[in-house]
Amino acid sequence: MLKKSTPSSPRRARKPAAEALSVASLLCAAGSVTAQTAPTPVPDQKKTENTTEINEIIVEGRKDVYNPQRVQSPKFTEPVRNIPQVITVIPKSVIEDRGAFSLRDVLKNTPGISMQAGEGVSGAGTGDNLAIRGFSSRSDWFVDGIRDLGTYNRDPFNLEQVEVAKGPASTTTGRGTTGGSINLATKMATLDSFNFNTVSGGTNDLVRGTFDVNEKLSDHSAIRLNGMYHESEVAGRDVVQQKRYGLAASLAFGLGTDTRFTLNYQRIEEDNIPDFGIPWIPLTGNFIGAASSLGNHRNSPAPVDYDNFYGREDVDFQKTQGDMITAIIEHDFSDHLHIRNTTRYSRVHTNSLLTAPRFRDQTPGGAVNYDGTLSREEQRRQITNEFFTNQTLITADFKTGALKHDLVTGFEFMAERQLLATRAGITSFTNIFDPDVDLPLPNGQTNAGRDNRTQLPGAAEAHLDTVSAYVFDTISIGDHWQLSGGLRYDHIEAEARGRGTGDFFGGSSEGPTNTDDLFSWKAAIIYKPVEYGSIYFGYGTSFNATVDGTTPGGLGLNTPTNLTSAQLDPEESRSYELGTKWDLLKERLSLSAALFRTEKTNARTTFAGITSLAGDFVVDGVEIGASGQITKNWQIFAGAAHLDSKIKDSSNAIENGAALPSTPDYTFNLWTTYNIIEPLQVGFGFQYMGEVIGSSTNTTRVVPDFWTMDAMVSYRINDHISLRLNIYNLADQRYIETSGSTGHFIPGPGRSAALTASIKF
Repeated sequence: MLKKSTPSSPRRARKPAAEALSVASLLCAAGSVTAQTAPTPVPDQKKTENTTEINEIIVEGRKDVYNPQRVQSPKFTEPVRNIPQVITVIPKSVIEDRGAFSLRDVLKNTPGISMQAGEGVSGAGTGDNLAIRGFSSRSDWFVDGIRDLGTYNRDPFNLEQVEVAKGPASTTTGRGTTGGSINLATKMATLDSFNFNTVSGGTNDLVRGTFDVNEKLSDHSAIRLNGMYHESEVAGRDVVQQKRYGLAASLAFGLGTDTRFTLNYQRIEEDNIPDFGIPWIPLTGNFIGAASSLGNHRNSPAPVDYDNFYGREDVDFQKTQGDMITAIIEHDFSDHLHIRNTTRYSRVHTNSLLTAPRFRDQTPGGAVNYDGTLSREEQRRQITNEFFTNQTLITADFKTGALKHDLVTGFEFMAERQLLATRAGITSFTNIFDPDVDLPLPNGQTNAGRDNRTQLPGAAEAHLDTVSAYVFDTISIGDHWQLSGGLRYDHIEAEARGRGTGDFFGGSSEGPTNTDDLFSWKAAIIYKPVEYGSIYFGYGTSFNATVDGTTPGGLGLNTPTNLTSAQLDPEESRSYELGTKWDLLKERLSLSAALFRTEKTNARTTFAGITSLAGDFVVDGVEIGASGQITKNWQIFAGAAHLDSKIKDSSNAIENGAALPSTPDYTFNLWTTYNIIEPLQVGFGFQYMGEVIGSSTNTTRVVPDFWTMDAMVSYRINDHISLRLNIYNLADQRYIETSGSTGHFIPGPGRSAALTASIKF
């Protein structure tokens, strides 16, 4: 049962940098209490057949490797080069070298991904929201292979690596994953003792501290603690502020034995002033008075200072509390048969109030006239996602005659619950050229009652229960051929109900119910001309259940339109991919290339308020990647993608022939480092994002393409202390990072810098 949280106020005084720095220092000091000397911050542990090889490269002494050979999930029994789909593994070394402080920053290291802006009270809201290969992936986040629901901004402080799998993958992960999925591999307790701390400071009042402490408790048990504090403003944006902290713990028993038990816990809290950006200039209407010049910029970004903040500094807020607890039991029956059971409970509660700037018609009822006055539309949103799952997975390898099998089978139960309440209304006005962030609230209102955890009236509550079973097999035929395939069955039951007065179910507490029984499958053939290379052709399917994707978490049944669409059949997608992967230079450098086509043949489209499965979407593309060491001192992590997307058919004729929103035609990323001398390293990188349309119903509103460049220099003072300077957006480009379909865009951060001291014991 959901518990109400205690009230607090959104009004905040900015802490002096010295005070915040002391908090970060305390985090590092806490991590040093139990420290023992260790040669590296990442430990060795006995490798068993059913565990992943994420840390194996470090055992071999290559702790800065840029091309991990394995993904975390035991559902993948082969190294990355033998998996017949594009998978980009972003290791901790790249995350640290780039000075990435958010998952958005981390994902700049893979092509074919675009960020999306929140869409009002019933849309995506705040938090991580993105598209992979043209399709929304806001509910396709996973932590250690288990779906991670919730609307929040993820931080990489507790991550070993980030795994981006491209293409439909419902066979592996269940519903969703039309364009792909993102798995966050967290830090686990291991059989070593070490202490690794960082303190960062920089422009825009940046203060950040982290600690990573692992302690060996006995020959077969260990504990690991990770912590993070982060506070900063956003370069090139007035008022916007980010503040968060995180704590993660991992306790493991039986390490190096046949039976192992691991208990993990993670806590995240946020207290931000969110950004709703700047309005687009309307396509139609008359611009009068001081705003007459805006008529020359119709359907374009407003020609104003990109620093402008149109919200209210002491009113707007986003507060998030997230808890996740996971228990993992593993047993090796032999070197060839293993079982793993995982149980998780998570809860994420987000309470936010954002101010959306909207052009105000000065003569309602007559001709539309704009004089540069903006309405401040208050968008209040409370959303709670609760998630419980129990998953059992069995892996086995065996032979049938001349055929070698790597078999994975299992079953899963998942129970999801979402509670969503929203409210919207115009509260005040401001000028587009000179916004006032300190305007008082109208009619003598106060902040009391705005920043509280009491449930808003008219809430919608939804439940989603899923039972799944699956089987995968990779069959090796001699040394040069492999066949890979999988089948999955999902039984999904959804139910919605209203809470409180004025709910969306006509005054009744009961809403719609829906049941889906769905099969998904994949198959591939792999040819291996040599051990460290592969050429493959694969086919896979995915589905979006009727309740998936209407709001974050896939349980948004808060409006009559959503209720109608919730009873439609699932969307179905399929993908074809032809690719090749090679590990060269003694596996130090990985190269890949792929051609692909993704089709969604019964996509949800809306016309005249009616949602139907009349859409036919297609994305054709090519992607290439390179990661690893070119020479002993030169490392690279790069990728490029071309996406050709098209809405072939829609119930809304305006969309026919349009590209998919938030789907750039070209994306490119490069990060490279070079060790000039033993203690000195330099790095440089850039990202290119092609132009996109913000809405398929307004294809003339185009977000321009952009380039950004980053640089880094690091110096190792001794075996325990090193310094790193990161400069972001080196050329101080002014660009649009995300665009909403409802009339706003969010500028990308301007130039900034961060100096990080790393201390290890």
